[in-house]
Amino acid sequence: MSSKAKRVLPTRPDPPSLEQVLADVRGAHPADPVFLPPAEPRRDPGPSPGSPGPARQEAAAAERERLYRQSRSYVEMNQRLQESRERLRERREELQQAGAALERGISEMRQKAF
Repeated sequence: MSSKAKRVLPTRPDPPSLEQVLADVRGAHPADPVFLPPAEPRRDPGPSPGSPGPARQEAAAAERERLYRQSRSYVEMNQRLQESRERLRERREELQQAGAALERGISEMRQKAF
């Protein structure tokens, strides 16, 4: 047999009575979010009173487009600069290797000459 003792769990309390639930609901603050209906989203996103007119909306859209194109241009330029930097780094390494080989060749020639 098992040596584990059975755990005795506490009993659940009785559910509240209807009177207790009603008393809780009546005692709740009117602005309690539990008792407020959820806000419904607007279905018609048309212009609301005080919103900018069509000319302003077009100007704002044109400005967004201009900023989008400008940011795309910056991103493309940044990519080109990174690629150029990598090519320059590779070229520098090649030139350093060529310079080292040239120095070795000159050193060998001097040793042979003397």
